[in-house]
Amino acid sequence: MGNKKVGIVMGSKSDLPVMEKAAYMLRQFGIECEMTIASAHRSPRLVREYATSALDRGISVIIAGAGAAAHLPGVLASGTTLPVIGVPIASSPLGGFDSLLAMVQMPSGIPVATMAVGPAGATNAGIMAAQILAMNDPELALMLRRHRQQMAEEIEGQARQVLHPQGADGKQDEKE
Repeated sequence: MGNKKVGIVMGSKSDLPVMEKAAYMLRQFGIECEMTIASAHRSPRLVREYATSALDRGISVIIAGAGAAAHLPGVLASGTTLPVIGVPIASSPLGGFDSLLAMVQMPSGIPVATMAVGPAGATNAGIMAAQILAMNDPELALMLRRHRQQMAEEIEGQARQVLHPQGADGKQDEKE
């Protein structure tokens, strides 16, 4: 899969438990990632430097998690032509709704692909980054197809357990 790398940026250390979900998914697909903290409001110079140097450092996709006003993904996107995936973090009294709106309402010309709020969004951001990278990587594309198949098989197994529950002795219960 070469030296493909995804950058994961979060606005604060408190976002780490959520953003680790994205890193976990990337590792499942053998994709290297780097993680850092940079705030669009408190450290704008760091954010700009990260965005403008990402391509030179081998970054192919950026995942940015932010709460409250959630400007981080948009500011990163304004400094690079790399794909930026936003993950809204539920860190305010509005439960992430404010973050979600800040990301999905980007002005024309500076896109941010936005995931769901919280851990599910971070997990999907990792998968989305892998899908972007897989466009030019047949091996990674195969890994993604296998991941989908595994999820389907897990659900089918759960469905069989519900339809045919097993008793303690391994035999089907005869209660009806």
